[in-house]
Amino acid sequence: MAKHSYKNETITVFFDPDVCIHAGACVKGLPTVFDLDKKPWINVDGAPTERIIEQIKQCPSGALSYKLSSET
Repeated sequence: MAKHSYKNETITVFFDPDVCIHAGACVKGLPTVFDLDKKPWINVDGAPTERIIEQIKQCPSGALSYKLSSET
C-alpha cells in the first residue's frame, strides 16, 4: 500500500499504513487531528502545526511523518 498524504498551507502529513502498528498514540494524543471515525481520518487543520509535529514525533512505529511547506 502506498503512503497517504494530507496537506494544508503549512504542513504535509504522511501516513504509511504498511508501517503502522496501530498503537493509537496519534488518536489518543491528538483526536482533533487523528480521528478514525472521519474521512479523511487526518485533519491537518485540527490543531496548530507545532502541536501536530509534536504528536507525529510520538508515533512509535514511524508510520507518521511530515514536511513543512517552507522546506523544499
